[in-house]
Amino acid sequence: MTYWDPIPTVRACVEGEPLPGLAAWVPAYDHSWSTWPDTWQERNWRNVPGPFYGATTDTCWVGRGVAPDHILYDDEFGQEFVYRQPRTPEETHRVMAAAWQDPMRGFQYDGDERWTPELVRDWWRERGRVREWAAALDRSWSVSSRADQREAAAGARAYVSHIDEGLAEYLRGYVFHLAEGRRAHRDEHLPKL
Repeated sequence: MTYWDPIPTVRACVEGEPLPGLAAWVPAYDHSWSTWPDTWQERNWRNVPGPFYGATTDTCWVGRGVAPDHILYDDEFGQEFVYRQPRTPEETHRVMAAAWQDPMRGFQYDGDERWTPELVRDWWRERGRVREWAAALDRSWSVSSRADQREAAAGARAYVSHIDEGLAEYLRGYVFHLAEGRRAHRDEHLPKL
């Protein structure tokens, strides 16, 4: 699957459209992201390029509870980051619910305004560093005595799999979106990474 734009879904929720399942995912939320701090410079280097990213988040490890296919924790401080961008409205809602649970307001969804095609290509060239980190995290946490670390190890495995299969096509579509301001049509060639 190439790039799918979650921003229309985000805007609908921020403007007041109810978030399906929200009560089950997060009891209270602040949907006024426009007042949240600018965290781009502090973003976690493990974030996959895209609209959503985590920076100086809390260390409570709650994001995977609502968005296990998208959120992972680093092993240094326990901060949350986005390892897979959402591809459907429900996935977008889950990532938003994870962000809204963060009392530090360390998530943002302005990546489209920050990433450039060249920055995405730079990230892709350095993907080996992220892959190596995720594989090491899996090896360490999958044998942990802590159930939460063993669960998070599944996210590390999913991240490695995502890097190996599917992420390149997604990023090519994202680079097209950044350059052209729209999704590529089926007959259009996607840019190289």
